[in-house]
Amino acid sequence: MTEFTKGIQGAVTKLVKTSSVGLAVIYTLGHICIAMAVVTIMTGASLWEAGSVALVEPAINGVWFYILHTGYLKLKEKKQ
Repeated sequence: MTEFTKGIQGAVTKLVKTSSVGLAVIYTLGHICIAMAVVTIMTGASLWEAGSVALVEPAINGVWFYILHTGYLKLKEKKQ
């Protein structure tokens, strides 16, 4: 692994472990990619068309995930 890839991996790892926003962004990007693939396979749409369709629902889910994760962290903090 090069120094560049180690730096990127370290930054992503730190972001995911310490930030609800980072975790929500990674979750949302993965969700969009999966949704694009499913729409393309099921409908035969181009990736451009599938991408425009697939952006709406995962973006809303990403915001919802951020809200849930932030609430979970606050609840976990209160219990400790």
